[in-house]
Amino acid sequence: MVGEETIQRERRKAKELKNTTWWKNKKASGICHYCRNHFQPNELTMDHLIPIIRGGLSIKANLVPSCKDCNNKKKYSLPQDFQP
Repeated sequence: MVGEETIQRERRKAKELKNTTWWKNKKASGICHYCRNHFQPNELTMDHLIPIIRGGLSIKANLVPSCKDCNNKKKYSLPQDFQP
């Protein structure tokens, strides 16, 4: 398991990335990475493919736009273990 300090650090990094042009462009399509449904870009959340709690980092390669429903259902699962 990952320690609280690491979790807080990765959450801060994710929060910083949410304000970047990269993230705004990433969610501009309005498509959830998991269910592939269309949403308004502001309805999409940032999800870690590999959750922080399981060692995932807040780096571009590990972050995808997700609808709130998929994000909540996936929680701490790995992508291969999650079915929307």
